[in-house]
Amino acid sequence: MPDTALEAQPRTVLHVGCGAANPAKLPGEFFPAGEWRELRLDIDPAVQPDIIASITEMGEVPSGSVDAVWSSHNVEHLYPHEVPLAFAEFRRVLKPGGFALITLPDLQQIAELVAQDRLGDPAYMSPMGPITPLDMLYGHNASLAQGNSFMGHRTGFTARTLETALQAAGFPLVRVVRDGKFALWATAWLIA
Repeated sequence: MPDTALEAQPRTVLHVGCGAANPAKLPGEFFPAGEWRELRLDIDPAVQPDIIASITEMGEVPSGSVDAVWSSHNVEHLYPHEVPLAFAEFRRVLKPGGFALITLPDLQQIAELVAQDRLGDPAYMSPMGPITPLDMLYGHNASLAQGNSFMGHRTGFTARTLETALQAAGFPLVRVVRDGKFALWATAWLIA
């Protein structure tokens, strides 16, 4: 007879680069409420994460301890040489059968606006206000102007380069989708 107490335990998602606490930041289609427990990790102590660390060195998170890693718009804040370190850390902390879900700016979609000479024109509205191609390329200008250097972008991806980087980190199964809204969405699985 299965142990229902064990079955009822929510799975754990490590929310890296979590920012300020807000349960709505977990995409419900991947992490339905009640089925997942959020463990928050951020480099900025001001957002009061559960763990203060860089995504390139998450030593406080035990190997093979989480079911998923959720990374929303923070990998682009790394230098290119740091990306393999972060993806290796994502893989290290995942349980067998776990997955990493990553979203970040799609340079190809942004480049189309740049080619149209719309670098400073709002591309879409976010909770932070209008977002321009310049913001998507180099980081949110208003946050940078207020002294938040964590918001600077230092690298970028196309669908192909993101898929290649995740495969190089040892993820055997990777799927990258362009959302048509200036972002890439990658899911990278570990085989159980």
